[in-house]
Amino acid sequence: MFGMSHETFLLLDAVVTVIGLIVLITKFKFHPFIALIIAAAFLGLTSGMPIGTIIKAFQDGFGGVLGFVGIILALGTMLGKMMAESGGADQIAQTLIRAFGKDKVQWAMMFAAFLVGIPLFFEIGFVLLIPLVFIVARRTGVSIIKIGIPLLAGLSAVHGLVPPHPGPLLAIGVFGADIGKTILYGLIVALPTAIIAGPSYGTFIAK
Repeated sequence: MFGMSHETFLLLDAVVTVIGLIVLITKFKFHPFIALIIAAAFLGLTSGMPIGTIIKAFQDGFGGVLGFVGIILALGTMLGKMMAESGGADQIAQTLIRAFGKDKVQWAMMFAAFLVGIPLFFEIGFVLLIPLVFIVARRTGVSIIKIGIPLLAGLSAVHGLVPPHPGPLLAIGVFGADIGKTILYGLIVALPTAIIAGPSYGTFIAK
């Protein structure tokens, strides 16, 4: 199509869809859920999928994600509530504050998220650690943004770059890479990425 191979067209189609999704959310203020539905339908139609197959794929994908994430959110919320009520989260927060100091608590949050994020999926790590953000912010008087952004950066960096997370494992399978070297290089790239996107950017944007 358009003088391109099928694989090249699908890649270009995916790029256009992602750009369109961003535009719908940022410029036209569509709700992200509605924007994702529109983007999914557009990608399916333009890639040549029958309408029935698009609907079935959407149902299977949405149902699978909801079934996985829904359980995590429910259990994680209960665990976070238990940590808050028992004083466990408060004790962890005080330990982080004592170890790093009030002025550098955002670094503690980034390193904690980075380490937790290596064995755990982003969603699980986020649900487990988010109570600490609110407690540390309340204890120190530091902006939630300044503490929360490093948490997200630490989890996101390892989730996107370090096996055994799905993205890196998919890349390993596609390119036939060595998993040991991928973990090593992923950590080397992920740490400075988390530092720049976390404490550095969080301190800047919190102002």
